Amino acid sequence: MRRYLGTVDLKGSVFLITGASSGIGSATARLAAGRGARVVLVARRTDRIEALAADLPDALAVTADITDGDQLRAAVEAATERYGRLDVLVNNAGQGLQLPLEKVDLDDFRAVIELNVVAPLAAMQAVIPIMRRQGGGAIVNISSGTSRIVIPGVGAYSATKSALNMMSQVARAELAVDGISVSVVYPNVTETEFFDVLRAGEATTRPGGHSAESVAELILGVVRDGTAEVYAAHP
Repeated sequence: MRRYLGTVDLKGSVFLITGASSGIGSATARLAAGRGARVVLVARRTDRIEALAADLPDALAVTADITDGDQLRAAVEAATERYGRLDVLVNNAGQGLQLPLEKVDLDDFRAVIELNVVAPLAAMQAVIPIMRRQGGGAIVNISSGTSRIVIPGVGAYSATKSALNMMSQVARAELAVDGISVSVVYPNVTETEFFDVLRAGEATTRPGGHSAESVAELILGVVRDGTAEVYAAHP
């Protein structure tokens, strides 16, 4: 029997992970599957998630652009049709934007808001009724350490993650009565493709960072214990 807002037995639980084609999403899928979870891999890059699913036991790959509401809902439906339940949502998909604020194109900013803020809310709305019927669940939203410090050049991106932080905190308070934990993980610089796929701008420096696997460990930790927030230590 799974317990929520406390210890969650990973074995047999069903994870839906967005942005699962690389980086933190892929690492989380591998780690969760290695500990007995069944994983639903959601991303736009079909070849990558299908290859990953083939490497994991009883995994499901679903191609979807999560900024499209119909595709997102279809991914959630595919998960429940396959496994009959959904225990964990990891809102990992996101994109960076690194420019001084005066140079940020507003269309780029709107696109990053859609992916980093609106899509996670839509995903939560899609899974909450399922988790409520089950008697609980866990939602983990992946934020950024940049949302808690002032760094010139990342203001627009950090603003989207700050919005995600507050949305997560309110959702945690609203959903506790349903046994649904909502947690936030704050990575710092992580060794992923993040800087290669910025919406606009470029990183001025590329210092060494965390491994994606170390962040995945933090994610599974909050799934197990329901902790509200966890910060990755500076590498």
